[in-house]
Amino acid sequence: MAEEFVGSGWAAFPMRTDQTGSIALVSREQELEEAMRLVLATAPGERPMRPDFGCRIHDYVFAPCDATTAGMLAYEVRNSLLRWEPRVDVVKVDVRPDPRDATTMLIDIRYTVKHTNDPRNLVFPFYLIPPEEDARQLEASTTGSLEE
Repeated sequence: MAEEFVGSGWAAFPMRTDQTGSIALVSREQELEEAMRLVLATAPGERPMRPDFGCRIHDYVFAPCDATTAGMLAYEVRNSLLRWEPRVDVVKVDVRPDPRDATTMLIDIRYTVKHTNDPRNLVFPFYLIPPEEDARQLEASTTGSLEE
Protein backbone atom coordinates (compact mmCIF):
# COMPACT_ATOMS: atom_id res chain seq x y z
CA MET A 1 0.00 0.00 0.00
CA ALA A 2 2.71 2.53 0.98
CA GLU A 3 4.76 1.62 -2.10
CA GLU A 4 1.73 2.36 -4.31
CA PHE A 5 1.31 5.71 -2.55
CA VAL A 6 4.90 6.80 -3.29
CA GLY A 7 5.01 5.32 -6.79
CA SER A 8 7.68 5.54 -9.49
CA GLY A 9 8.95 8.34 -11.68
CA TRP A 10 11.61 9.57 -14.08
CA ALA A 11 15.15 8.84 -12.93
CA ALA A 12 16.48 12.37 -13.27
CA PHE A 13 17.06 15.05 -15.80
CA PRO A 14 18.35 14.60 -18.39
CA MET A 15 16.41 11.39 -18.93
CA ARG A 16 18.47 8.21 -19.01
CA THR A 17 17.94 4.67 -20.17
CA ASP A 18 18.43 1.53 -18.14
CA GLN A 19 20.36 -1.59 -19.17
CA THR A 20 17.38 -2.84 -21.21
CA GLY A 21 17.06 0.38 -23.23
CA SER A 22 13.86 1.49 -21.46
CA ILE A 23 13.52 4.84 -19.73
CA ALA A 24 15.18 4.57 -16.31
CA LEU A 25 12.73 4.98 -13.45
CA VAL A 26 13.27 5.49 -9.75
CA SER A 27 10.88 4.29 -7.08
CA ARG A 28 9.98 4.67 -3.46
CA GLU A 29 12.00 7.14 -1.41
CA GLN A 30 14.44 7.90 -4.22
CA GLU A 31 11.52 9.11 -6.33
CA LEU A 32 10.44 11.39 -3.48
CA GLU A 33 13.91 12.92 -3.25
CA GLU A 34 14.00 13.50 -7.01
CA ALA A 35 10.55 15.12 -6.87
CA MET A 36 11.58 17.37 -3.97
CA ARG A 37 14.78 18.41 -5.77
CA LEU A 38 12.72 19.18 -8.87
CA VAL A 39 10.39 21.45 -6.87
CA LEU A 40 13.34 23.28 -5.27
CA ALA A 41 15.30 23.63 -8.52
CA THR A 42 12.36 25.07 -10.48
CA ALA A 43 11.67 28.79 -10.30
CA PRO A 44 8.00 29.86 -10.46
CA GLY A 45 7.18 30.90 -14.01
CA GLU A 46 9.68 28.48 -15.51
CA ARG A 47 6.98 26.03 -16.60
CA PRO A 48 4.58 27.67 -19.06
CA MET A 49 1.65 25.34 -18.42
CA ARG A 50 2.07 25.47 -14.64
CA PRO A 51 3.47 28.92 -13.84
CA ASP A 52 3.00 28.65 -10.06
CA PHE A 53 5.05 25.42 -9.79
CA GLY A 54 8.41 25.67 -8.06
CA CYS A 55 10.16 27.37 -5.18
CA ARG A 56 10.98 31.05 -4.75
CA ILE A 57 14.48 30.43 -3.37
CA HIS A 58 15.84 31.69 -6.68
CA ASP A 59 14.74 35.19 -5.67
CA TYR A 60 17.58 35.11 -3.09
CA VAL A 61 20.53 34.30 -5.37
CA PHE A 62 21.98 37.79 -4.84
CA ALA A 63 21.13 38.00 -1.12
CA PRO A 64 23.86 38.10 1.54
CA CYS A 65 24.84 34.88 3.28
CA ASP A 66 23.30 35.74 6.66
CA ALA A 67 20.60 34.70 9.13
CA THR A 68 17.89 36.75 7.40
CA THR A 69 18.50 35.01 4.09
CA ALA A 70 18.61 31.64 5.85
CA GLY A 71 15.22 32.31 7.43
CA MET A 72 13.68 33.40 4.13
CA LEU A 73 15.08 30.32 2.34
CA ALA A 74 13.65 28.03 5.04
CA TYR A 75 10.24 29.73 4.71
CA GLU A 76 10.19 29.38 0.91
CA VAL A 77 11.33 25.73 0.98
CA ARG A 78 8.73 24.73 3.57
CA ASN A 79 5.89 26.47 1.71
CA SER A 80 6.79 25.04 -1.69
CA LEU A 81 7.12 21.47 -0.40
CA LEU A 82 3.86 21.74 1.53
CA ARG A 83 2.14 22.84 -1.66
CA TRP A 84 3.80 20.66 -4.30
CA GLU A 85 4.84 17.42 -2.56
CA PRO A 86 1.81 15.93 -0.77
CA ARG A 87 3.51 12.57 -0.14
CA VAL A 88 5.74 13.96 2.63
CA ASP A 89 5.29 15.79 5.92
CA VAL A 90 7.95 18.48 6.32
CA VAL A 91 9.16 18.29 9.92
CA LYS A 92 11.92 20.89 9.93
CA VAL A 93 13.93 23.02 7.53
CA ASP A 94 17.36 24.22 8.71
CA VAL A 95 19.48 26.52 6.58
CA ARG A 96 23.11 27.17 7.46
CA PRO A 97 26.17 28.52 5.67
CA ASP A 98 28.54 25.91 4.25
CA PRO A 99 31.69 26.05 6.43
CA ARG A 100 33.86 25.31 3.35
CA ASP A 101 32.27 27.80 0.93
CA ALA A 102 31.18 31.34 1.81
CA THR A 103 28.81 31.47 -1.19
CA THR A 104 26.79 28.33 -0.35
CA MET A 105 23.88 27.81 2.03
CA LEU A 106 23.02 24.20 2.93
CA ILE A 107 19.28 23.57 3.18
CA ASP A 108 18.65 20.55 5.45
CA ILE A 109 15.08 19.29 5.05
CA ARG A 110 13.82 16.80 7.63
CA TYR A 111 10.65 15.05 6.55
CA THR A 112 8.62 11.89 7.00
CA VAL A 113 7.08 9.83 4.25
CA LYS A 114 3.31 9.77 4.71
CA HIS A 115 1.72 6.33 5.20
CA THR A 116 5.02 4.90 6.51
CA ASN A 117 6.18 7.60 8.98
CA ASP A 118 9.70 6.89 7.75
CA PRO A 119 11.91 9.81 8.92
CA ARG A 120 14.36 11.05 6.27
CA ASN A 121 16.37 14.10 5.35
CA LEU A 122 17.54 15.82 2.20
CA VAL A 123 20.38 18.35 2.01
CA PHE A 124 20.03 20.77 -0.89
CA PRO A 125 22.90 23.18 -1.63
CA PHE A 126 21.91 26.72 -2.56
CA TYR A 127 24.51 28.91 -4.24
CA LEU A 128 24.60 32.65 -3.64
CA ILE A 129 26.28 35.13 -5.95
CA PRO A 130 28.24 37.66 -3.88
CA PRO A 131 28.41 41.34 -4.82
CA GLU A 132 31.21 42.13 -7.26
CA GLU A 133 33.56 43.61 -4.62
CA ASP A 134 33.05 40.56 -2.38
CA ALA A 135 33.69 38.24 -5.33
CA ARG A 136 36.99 40.01 -6.04
CA GLN A 137 38.03 39.70 -2.38
CA LEU A 138 37.04 36.02 -2.42
CA GLU A 139 39.11 35.50 -5.58
CA ALA A 140 42.08 37.28 -4.01
CA SER A 141 41.89 35.13 -0.90
CA THR A 142 41.88 31.93 -2.95
CA THR A 143 44.59 32.95 -5.47
CA GLY A 144 46.71 35.09 -3.18
CA SER A 145 46.56 38.19 -5.38
CA LEU A 146 44.06 40.70 -6.62
CA GLU A 147 44.42 41.81 -10.21
CA GLU A 148 42.84 45.05 -11.39
